[in-house]
Amino acid sequence: MGGCVSTSSRSTCSSRGNGEPVSPACLGRGCCGQKRSKRTFSDHVVTLHNLPSIPNRVFMNGKSRSSCIFTQQGRKGINQDAMIVWEDFMSEDVTFCGVFDGHGPHGHLVARKVRDALPIKLLSFLLSNQSKQHGSGRTCFKGNMKKSDGTDSEKDGSAEDQLTSLWREAYMKSYKAMDKELKSHPNLDCFCSGSTAVTMVKQGSNLFMGYIGDSRAIMGSKDNNDSLVAIQLSVDLKPDLPRESERIKRCKGRVFALQDEPEVPRVWLPFDDAPGLAMARAFGDFCLKEYGVISVPEFFHRTLTERDQFIVLASDGVWDVLSNEEVVEIVSSAPTRSSAARILVDSAAREWKLKYPTSKMDDCAVVCLFLDGKMDSESDYEEQGFSSATLQSNHSGNANESDDGQKSEPSLQRNFTVRSSDENDTYSRVLSADDEGNGETIAAEDQNWSGLEGVTRVNSLVHLPRFSEERPNP
Repeated sequence: MGGCVSTSSRSTCSSRGNGEPVSPACLGRGCCGQKRSKRTFSDHVVTLHNLPSIPNRVFMNGKSRSSCIFTQQGRKGINQDAMIVWEDFMSEDVTFCGVFDGHGPHGHLVARKVRDALPIKLLSFLLSNQSKQHGSGRTCFKGNMKKSDGTDSEKDGSAEDQLTSLWREAYMKSYKAMDKELKSHPNLDCFCSGSTAVTMVKQGSNLFMGYIGDSRAIMGSKDNNDSLVAIQLSVDLKPDLPRESERIKRCKGRVFALQDEPEVPRVWLPFDDAPGLAMARAFGDFCLKEYGVISVPEFFHRTLTERDQFIVLASDGVWDVLSNEEVVEIVSSAPTRSSAARILVDSAAREWKLKYPTSKMDDCAVVCLFLDGKMDSESDYEEQGFSSATLQSNHSGNANESDDGQKSEPSLQRNFTVRSSDENDTYSRVLSADDEGNGETIAAEDQNWSGLEGVTRVNSLVHLPRFSEERPNP
């Protein structure tokens, strides 16, 4: 059975179209209108304040019932990648996954904010839209829809179309609301900082995806010869894609690559060679939102089959050095499923050293979701260097979490994604971001924003002194 969203004229549902908390009355009932015996997070009002108490939500290195996730900081400063796996997202067979790659001086804060807030907005809009469409009726959306002949096939097809339409609208509205919240956030400067997002929801045999930026999703699936092949599920939304480039130029933005990196097209302001964003869609980056950069996601729906084995979401630190086929091979050949994400990141780190020996490795974040819902035993899990304490820390609300499991000093340095025209300038900023329940307070001391060695590309060449409050130190 798939997820069931029920509404009633007697319901006290308080879900709103702006991503606010969702009432348990809208979530805690099954297809027959009776409460489920097994409690999930749906039995609680979901806000950023009670995220730490939600079960089956993993956002640090570790595993869940059907997935493993791992991130590793690069060699340029604080890790700006974030990731999440949220099982029992809407009901017991619904899983939400996401990878977010921040860029700019505050990119790590943007990525974490989106990681925490976007799933809640998605769920809230989903319930709000369903309630509007069906009024006081009750509609059950099954994750596994088996079509039969004749009238039954037409009914099933119509129900699946309605389900897809519902998720598409929820994705569009939640991404829009997320970007709006970032723009109005009192303590988080997103003018020259932003984040990618590749998110997916698995509901039974249905897969729904929404993504912006250049983080990527692929799937390992068996072909007719039972050979494992790689299927790319998302498109890297680069500025040189015809549709993206046309929109940016129509809005007076400019798209071109620098002479020293002709393979990396970037978005520039019409009146200045800045900021040089290496993607066409992103959360934040409001200095470019009037010039063609958007946060509207590409939406994708796919019906899964028994041939589909696993899905990998990863930031561009992985895709810059590994092909889709190599990633599928690495994940499928991992000694245990719980180690797959970690081994993939280790493989990417080795490739960085081999292919770009004079460059600094980018941050890497990986989510591996196994579609049969099976994982390794706890003993296999602990053999790979994880422990029960790691699992507990995944549900912690510590705002100053370090994704490698260690506390790290907060920093705004991001050599890979931000560099100034004068590489010897030193900038200082103190940022206090009360992240609506996460309690994030980030204080950054003087940081050197240096240029890159070798051929490594950066996502944003921030050279906007007129747009920031930063002042060079003497």
